[in-house]
Amino acid sequence: MTKKEEQEAKRKKKLEAELERVEQMCQYEKEYAFAEYICGIDEVGRGPLAGPVTACAVILPKDCRILYVNDSKKLSEKKRELLYAEIMEKAVSVGIGIVSNGVIDEINILQATYEAMRQAIGKLTVTPEILLNDAVTIPEVSIQQVPIIKGDAKSMSIAAASIVAKVTRDHLMEDMDKLYPFYHFAKNKGYGTKEHMEALQKLGPCPIHRRTFIKNFL
Repeated sequence: MTKKEEQEAKRKKKLEAELERVEQMCQYEKEYAFAEYICGIDEVGRGPLAGPVTACAVILPKDCRILYVNDSKKLSEKKRELLYAEIMEKAVSVGIGIVSNGVIDEINILQATYEAMRQAIGKLTVTPEILLNDAVTIPEVSIQQVPIIKGDAKSMSIAAASIVAKVTRDHLMEDMDKLYPFYHFAKNKGYGTKEHMEALQKLGPCPIHRRTFIKNFL
């Protein structure tokens, strides 16, 4: 076998493995295939010291297979951006929910996360019959919910939602970096990195910091 043939065989083997992995990620979508619209929901931004919590609801077409879709935390920034574009192009509908740091301070992060998820569902252009959620059951939602532990690594729809939520929030934090450059939000996305903590202690909080999250650091 020539080197070129070896490389082609390896490439083919990797592609087959990826196709198999993606098929496995559609297990819940297949289980609930009786529903016309199945929606995956996920959130990002529960842990940062600054910025909003962001949720996304994604309805993909039946039998949709997007290679390399996975839990957003397992993907590079470049890969997330590419997949974001593909998901937005192929999705039947996408809803985004964003709850600000001020509301997080008022009602707590868990309730703010639920609110972001309800907003995301409310912005869909079609109504799903099934919600596949990453580990949670959202209060005040009448649609049937299926909470899946580590759902963003087990469901194509939830993984797609995790990618769109992550890219959306990252872009917001990059915009915030232009307004408040000393905190390095473009780099840390509001998480408590060493340089973020140093800036916080030196300059104090800016308008997008979560006061209930930083009270012990000041």
